[in-house]
Amino acid sequence: MSIVTRTGDQGTTALMYGRRVPKNHPRVEAYGTVDELNAALGLARATAGQDLVRENLLTIQKDLVVLMGELAVLPEDLSRYVKDGYSVVAPEMTAKLDALVREIEAQNISFKGWATPGATIAAATLDVARTVCRRAERRVCALPESGELKNAEIIVYLNRLSDLLWLMARRAETKGNPAKS
Repeated sequence: MSIVTRTGDQGTTALMYGRRVPKNHPRVEAYGTVDELNAALGLARATAGQDLVRENLLTIQKDLVVLMGELAVLPEDLSRYVKDGYSVVAPEMTAKLDALVREIEAQNISFKGWATPGATIAAATLDVARTVCRRAERRVCALPESGELKNAEIIVYLNRLSDLLWLMARRAETKGNPAKS
């Protein structure tokens, strides 16, 4: 099977279960921005000098696949999606982020006021990922207004993730690049 399907040549794209929507549909904008976030996290992971960051970003990237999958399903198909064995964003996913925030905050990371990205490459890539995360959050926040989002935990997860990425960037600036920290 070729990657070229030609099914999107008329400006539509497929969601789960054969549903088609315009490529600029708010749902597509939302999961497309999360996909961009996942790529930004991949760059941050590739440039991270700290095992704690690298390992946790990989876990988060896997969670984002779950999140994108859920966003690629129309609300009327969500019960079928779950019945078919697909995971959805759950409070436990957000709790993992909360625990990591607490772990990093306990390390006495120094920061004052507004952070200016670019102190290190690792921190800068995390700040880029953070800003993409905030944009993804804004795109997802537009979905409930039109009844396009049933799982509000997605918004909570993205909000927490952007906080975590900010902390990780400050940690990268403060702790330098020791491989084991």
